[in-house]
Amino acid sequence: MSIVVTGATGRLGRHVVEQLLEKVPAEQITAVVRTPEKAAGLAERGVRIAVADYNAPETFDGLFAAGDKVLLVSGNEFDKGRVQQHQVVIDAARAAGVALLAYTSAPGTLTAALADDHRGTEQALLASGLPYALLRNGWYHENHTENLAPVLEHGAVVQAAGDGRVSSASRADYAAAAVAVLTGEGHENKTYELGGDEAWSFAEYAAELSRQTGREIAYRPVSVEAFEGILAGAGLPGPLAAILAGVEASVEKGELVVSTGDLSRLTGRPTTPLAEAISAALKG
Repeated sequence: MSIVVTGATGRLGRHVVEQLLEKVPAEQITAVVRTPEKAAGLAERGVRIAVADYNAPETFDGLFAAGDKVLLVSGNEFDKGRVQQHQVVIDAARAAGVALLAYTSAPGTLTAALADDHRGTEQALLASGLPYALLRNGWYHENHTENLAPVLEHGAVVQAAGDGRVSSASRADYAAAAVAVLTGEGHENKTYELGGDEAWSFAEYAAELSRQTGREIAYRPVSVEAFEGILAGAGLPGPLAAILAGVEASVEKGELVVSTGDLSRLTGRPTTPLAEAISAALKG
């Protein structure tokens, strides 16, 4: 039996593998990657490396074994039909008879287009008959803290979320929840709504940035259309800019407030405060 993580060198997958290494022997972990060079460090630590691509179904033939627990980390190629990509993994997992297929989804409350592929994948997973765990990850702190340069340059947080609030947590928090499910028992056919313990607004985010930098950083709300234009102007492809702008409208409606407490319950600890993520980003 192996614990298999797809997208294992990605921003979430790498956290999952690192945390698994703290809990189980390296030889019980399989990291699925597209570029083996990126996984050289993991291979040196004894992790089994499997090279496969969501766009090449044959690369998943024989990759899983009966009894494996698999984490399907959702793909990030929005233009390549993510449901079909994920179906490749689901089909291979079903053929092998894996013990559990966990999927990193989106909050059940999210109606923005970003959630469409996640809902489609959830339907495919349920239709497969596989034992499943839906990890409906909320927003990541890093979605904002990893791109502070323009905020600091212009002294403004520009969003189209109005007074909406966000229950974000760190990638490491969501990875810890996945590890708990992959290494624990009793998670079959469960759905977890995951989010940070404390919801915050962008006005509060700007205030915390001001406090930590000692500079005046304002929250400047704009329309969804204006925000989409800003993203496109920054070089994002049009379809992706539209998807991300759509999330802003969902934030304003409260769709990224997750108050279940599932994340801290699964990990056994409070989620990482936003202020801590800001501090780490400013130091980094």
